[in-house]
Amino acid sequence: MSKGSVYLAGWVMAVCSGFSTAPLADQEARVYTGTLGGMPIVLELDSSSGEGRYFYRKYRKDLLLSGKKQGQTLVLDEGQRRHDSDAPGPQLHLVTTADGLDGEWRSGKGKVLKIELEPARLADVPGGTLPYIARLHDSAPYEYLRLQGMTLKPGKTGTFNGYSLQWWIEPQTKLTLFEVVSGYSVEERQRINQQLLGRLWQEVVGYYGCLAGGEASSYDQTIKPLLMTPSVISVNIGTAYSCGGPYPDHNNVALNLDAKTGQPLVLEDVLWVGEGKPLHYDELDSQSDASADGFAAFSAYRSNEFAPWLVAQFLKLYPNPMSSDEECAYSEEDPWRFPSWYFTDKGLMIEPSFPHVAAACGGVEWSVLPYSLVSKHPGAVALKLP
Repeated sequence: MSKGSVYLAGWVMAVCSGFSTAPLADQEARVYTGTLGGMPIVLELDSSSGEGRYFYRKYRKDLLLSGKKQGQTLVLDEGQRRHDSDAPGPQLHLVTTADGLDGEWRSGKGKVLKIELEPARLADVPGGTLPYIARLHDSAPYEYLRLQGMTLKPGKTGTFNGYSLQWWIEPQTKLTLFEVVSGYSVEERQRINQQLLGRLWQEVVGYYGCLAGGEASSYDQTIKPLLMTPSVISVNIGTAYSCGGPYPDHNNVALNLDAKTGQPLVLEDVLWVGEGKPLHYDELDSQSDASADGFAAFSAYRSNEFAPWLVAQFLKLYPNPMSSDEECAYSEEDPWRFPSWYFTDKGLMIEPSFPHVAAACGGVEWSVLPYSLVSKHPGAVALKLP
């Protein structure tokens, strides 16, 4: 294991110690820590709606809660009741105390276990923590606590485009991603690997969120590096999931990075066909225009300027596939408003987006926008394109 590997993975989820004395700031959904029948748990609860969830620290999987106040007691049903069953399920009976929440867990068969909870008190973020994990400390303390004590194990090694890769596996979820161990400068690798391993932990959070959908939930992931150059990186993250909805689904989302800075790239960082300064909308990035007003401007640009321009270019470049498939209607603008995209050696692969019922229309192989055309409409970030 490289020094960078230890730095980025070995310490990342060490159990917090030396908790501060101040509880989390008051918020609508409060997070508590304590015990249920002597077993350590973390609970998140919106007392006004009676919605919540908790997990045993040993298992980390969510158990959903829903209920309402009955007098001074909050009575919460645990899990999702089967419509074909009249058998009572487990319940949590909680009352507010000066120190937090106390009460009982009651099974449907009469078993009773004591619950003792206090507002979660989180230690300061340890030095060297991955930026993604550090952000969870304040924005999603429930998830931050879920990840405590989790570590990554080394997997296979390999090379791609001349760069050496070390794969990492989170043992409980089996999710995996890689870090780059050679081919860039030490500083570049550190920034790139913060993004790659941060994305792995983000997938772990998504895995547990999906499993809350019920026993039939599933979450499977495939990772494929697409392109690595001295300037840019593209990695495909494919997820096949069933999270309690009416049908399973599948997503392919590319993580696109500026290799020099390690920063994630949105399409407008690379390609801009509008007037004025390029927008930078990324709902996962607190540094971007990720607000209601920001999305309104972004959506207007994609609908009124980008999609019409892109359709016009593809009609010239690929007239047959754009016009011959009436069922998929590639010549319409709507599938191109919010496409997925990534770097290839020949141009930007821009894939149309379709609803689930028309998913077969996605994943086309011909919709590459040549770099000769992209370079005439540069985005916000100065990049040396392949």
